[in-house]
Amino acid sequence: MSNTLTAGHVAAETDAAGITTITFFHPSHNSLPSRVLNDLAQAITRAGQDEATKVIVLKSEGERTFCAGASFDELLTIETKAQGLEFFSGFARVINACRTAPKIIIGRVQGKAVGGGVGVAAATDYCFATQHAAVKLSELAVGIGPFVVGPAVERKIGTAAFQQLALDAGEFRPAAWAKEKGLYAEVVDDIAALDAAIATFAAKMASYAPDALRAMKEVFWQGTEHWNTLLTERAGISGTLVLSDFTRRALRK
Repeated sequence: MSNTLTAGHVAAETDAAGITTITFFHPSHNSLPSRVLNDLAQAITRAGQDEATKVIVLKSEGERTFCAGASFDELLTIETKAQGLEFFSGFARVINACRTAPKIIIGRVQGKAVGGGVGVAAATDYCFATQHAAVKLSELAVGIGPFVVGPAVERKIGTAAFQQLALDAGEFRPAAWAKEKGLYAEVVDDIAALDAAIATFAAKMASYAPDALRAMKEVFWQGTEHWNTLLTERAGISGTLVLSDFTRRALRK
């Protein structure tokens, strides 16, 4: 297995106030190979079940890119539909972990979010971003399509905006657009302001009654109970399309 597929990590730390910060990293613009996807889903699930955790902050390392989405290096290694299903199911597991965690998840998007990265941001409950956090769903440009992350993104920004992002696959939309559509709750100037805003908001969340927050989370995600099945079906679509000659050529470019 190549270094790009074994590189990267996920870390989780809980402070005295009950704020658990989950951080992911990959040297290739925080792209997500299977191992990082699975570790991230497990970390979110563990934090959701941990009585010491009152609120979760989900972030990535670095300054310029929040998440570049699927690992192109790993996509090129997929040779069967089963392998494709398993890879894209990693994104399904992350989204479903966010959805089912009984704790509020605060997103921290410091830079660009592409493809699956937009899906990760959309799966949080309240997302902060800097003005540099432009978004793009690039999947169609490589012959796949944002099938797995689509339900999470569409839930946040609506069908019309989702169609714009999905079909205009080569273009970034600015952070202000993402805030207007509802993906980001707040957009600030820089990382210092981002961390200050999140610290204030997370402390506020941690001071609220856990049972009330848990009940609100259930209300927020009502109607998504079928996503375990839906996102797996969508992963199968992407897992088949990734084998096409079109996608092979696009990924090599």
